[in-house]
Amino acid sequence: MSRIVLITGGQRSGKSEQAEALALSLSAHPVYMATAHVWDDEFRKRVEKHQQRRGAQWTNIEEERWLSRHDMTGRVVLVDCITLWLTNFLTDGQTTEQILQDAKDEFDRLTAQDATFIFVTNEIGSGGVSENALQRRFTDLQGWMNQYVASRADEVILMVSGIAVKIK
Repeated sequence: MSRIVLITGGQRSGKSEQAEALALSLSAHPVYMATAHVWDDEFRKRVEKHQQRRGAQWTNIEEERWLSRHDMTGRVVLVDCITLWLTNFLTDGQTTEQILQDAKDEFDRLTAQDATFIFVTNEIGSGGVSENALQRRFTDLQGWMNQYVASRADEVILMVSGIAVKIK
């Protein structure tokens, strides 16, 4: 039976560090599933900082889209992060509703595996409303996906200034 933990919060709130610590407390050899597409040098440096923080005990998988194609049975899996994962769906020209359904279906296929999943996501909708139509569309998509994951999660943790607040 799978277990799902969602860790959410703002940028630089300590989400990834909290998720990594939780994964290591549950397994000596957890899986780190990175969903990011590296767009530029600045982002590459962010990815490198994350990689340097993790040691050899991690199994690293880079998967931008089809998370469920990896057999995670019996493992502790940190998926970092839902936000970057969703951006990888935006290039297909699909409607927001189609992207959301595809993401939900893929999430369900992944979490149907008997494993412990720790998902990291961002609360990007906590600020004001963007003037940019694509940003508004993505904020809606992210919010709906976060709600979906949270509704299926066994535990939800909100990170605020490096402090973990259990909300479910």
